[in-house]
Amino acid sequence: MLYCEYEIDLHGSIMEKHSEIKISVRNLVEFLLRSGDIDNRHGGSDKEAMQKGSRLHRKIQRQMGASYHAEMALVYVREYEDFSVRIEGRADGIIDEKDGFAIDEIKGVFLDLIFLEEPVPVHLAQAKCYAYIYATQHELEKMVVQMTYGQLETEEIKRFRQEYTYKELEIWFEALLADYYPWAQFQYTWRQQRNHSMEHLEFPFPYREGQRDIVSGVFHTIKEQKELFIQAPTGVGKTMSTIFPSVRAVGEGFAEKIFYLTAKTVTRTVAEEAFRILQEKGLDYKVLTLTAKEKMCACEEMECNPDHCPFAKGHYDRVNDAVYELLTTANTLDRSSMQQQAEKWKVCPFEMSLDLSTWVDAVICDYNYVFDPNVYLRRFFAEGVKGEYIFLIDEAHNLVDRGRSMYSAALYKEDVLAAKRLVKPHSRKLERYLEKVNKQMLAYKRECENYEILPSVGNLVLSLMSVLSEMEKFLEEFNDQEERKELLDFYFQVRNFLMIEELVDENYVIYSELERNGHFRVQLFCVNPAVNLQNCLDKGVAAVFFSATLLPIGYYRKLFSTNEKDYAIYAESPFERDNRCLLVGRDVSSKYTRRGYEEYLRMAKYIQQTVTVQKGNYMVFFPSHKLLQDVFEIYQAECESDEVDYCVQTQGMGEEAREIFLENFMENPERTMVGFCVMGGIFAEGIDLIGDKLIGALVVGTGIPQISNEREILQRFYDQKGENGFDYAYRYPGMNKVLQAAGRVIRTREDRGIILLLDERFLSWEYRQLFPREWSSYQVCSLWDVGQPLKEFWQSV
Repeated sequence: MLYCEYEIDLHGSIMEKHSEIKISVRNLVEFLLRSGDIDNRHGGSDKEAMQKGSRLHRKIQRQMGASYHAEMALVYVREYEDFSVRIEGRADGIIDEKDGFAIDEIKGVFLDLIFLEEPVPVHLAQAKCYAYIYATQHELEKMVVQMTYGQLETEEIKRFRQEYTYKELEIWFEALLADYYPWAQFQYTWRQQRNHSMEHLEFPFPYREGQRDIVSGVFHTIKEQKELFIQAPTGVGKTMSTIFPSVRAVGEGFAEKIFYLTAKTVTRTVAEEAFRILQEKGLDYKVLTLTAKEKMCACEEMECNPDHCPFAKGHYDRVNDAVYELLTTANTLDRSSMQQQAEKWKVCPFEMSLDLSTWVDAVICDYNYVFDPNVYLRRFFAEGVKGEYIFLIDEAHNLVDRGRSMYSAALYKEDVLAAKRLVKPHSRKLERYLEKVNKQMLAYKRECENYEILPSVGNLVLSLMSVLSEMEKFLEEFNDQEERKELLDFYFQVRNFLMIEELVDENYVIYSELERNGHFRVQLFCVNPAVNLQNCLDKGVAAVFFSATLLPIGYYRKLFSTNEKDYAIYAESPFERDNRCLLVGRDVSSKYTRRGYEEYLRMAKYIQQTVTVQKGNYMVFFPSHKLLQDVFEIYQAECESDEVDYCVQTQGMGEEAREIFLENFMENPERTMVGFCVMGGIFAEGIDLIGDKLIGALVVGTGIPQISNEREILQRFYDQKGENGFDYAYRYPGMNKVLQAAGRVIRTREDRGIILLLDERFLSWEYRQLFPREWSSYQVCSLWDVGQPLKEFWQSV
């Protein structure tokens, strides 16, 4: 990572005083010294254990006595002609011994220590770096390196000790730095080129209304190292308005890397296009798009070991050369270019893309790579690691459910029994451990009629730790591929449950649930993910949350951030209000108490009267597939017209079916087309039907989620916190779906269209306060007079 100090001359230009490349000891040795194959059959859990073993870590340190100095920060700086390299880390312990000093490096593992015959080479290299740095600073002639391995379940300890002369450490360390120098030189040279390209970079378009406020707000937020929430209607240009000031902030030394986080592929494409436009304007910027492993894999089955994948065999022997070549020949690193490079060098394209992320200026990726505790990029966001990162969180409203999901975990009794049956012929010990877990789950089940709030699951956790440790040993030697794969899935489920249990605090609810299908589970439910998300955001310097549907902003701030001094911007819509006709039906509702033939017929007639006023393409959004089907059947029977065609969203539509559905919405249609869709579904967000591809959206109901145990737990949680639980569990999530569906209409300045909200509840104060500002000119209508304002609107345009 490259950092610079700056000073500003009288004309405001940036002059670089000193360039410093920072890298941690751990990243240095892992990057340079890895070799051999990718093999997911061995060692994967040890890596996770090293992240989780902090408690055993501290226990070992406390037992070491007064001569043991724990968590010693060490820094080494090597000066070169144009830049310096700063290598830093934290030694687990420095031991003051009778005849000298020893470095202690502690690693926690699930592996049975009887199988560990010598230190892992990368672990030893990390300790040798600390030994060299400490010996250099204190002018020592020799150092002892002690590797301490702790078994996380049994807390058994195994140590390896080796003495090195200072000369031995120096020769080894100098060779390490010599290997790293070309990479450091590349960073320095590229940084000069990148920053020079920004000197005259201007915003690439004329500013729209509201856009300049966003640009200046984002830049100020990054400069002040804060968090910003942006409610920005469609058409403001949120993507460019956040990327451009972030790029400039990087150029002025306020940050070093941009993470553009998205929930959907389509928004990733928009971000790529924004960077491409800036590159065409002269910006030199290396931009990487991370694609999911299963989409990058070149093999039919994703078996990441040298026996099944030719790209896994010898991957680490070749990948650094592949990375260096691609970095020095391309600035846009997308899925296609990385797959081509991987094929050329015979390396795993996904693992290569992760390595590339270290060296680029911007990473476009899914939320998971920053927030998900199972898949986050540990090279950037591991415990104790912090960097000069900017987080741009696009379509941030999606982070509510995604955040809850990422920090929650479930364990099913049926999965425990299935695993027990699989291991029974092979391991009596593991079978006993699983039977103990099963009995504990059975005890919970006997107390549960529907769902039951649990104060804790401490005994279950202890039993699962035994299962996890024994499964680790078992899987090392178990070779039945089909059964092994099923057991691995269960292993990761247990591991995830234990990891999430460590996060449980007052923001969680633990409960058991007997599902309708008879399955029984224990759930660790993260009701409010703010603390967990904030811990991730604190790894960088600034974060910007933005969406066209971030209302009410206060709701999202409480779910995303624990900072009380966050900024917020409400950008005005750049579109003329006269281009939109917004109507609210006062005599219709999707309330459960009103549902039936008469109400469904009224909805069908609303659709009929709306789409026959003006020829064109319309979408009608329903809160569920069930209500869609009920109303559609009545529409077909009672309201069908020879002048109107229709298409219907079905459950489980694949990519091909989705494309066929959207092909019905053509420009300059000769006939009226009505699409029957579901709120919150694939057609309610992330599609751009501009111009007359879509001239109307009808939204049936307030979008509130169906009543469920989880929603009831949410409501009760917030009620007990003194908030309006119904708002948090039902009204706010529902209104977001409404806003997303309505937002399919009016995508550009030239678009004209109508929005019809079909539920009388929209006229209540609780819902009107959630309307965006641009909806202030809504009109009220009924089934009998809805045609008049529609005719007047279409005649006026």
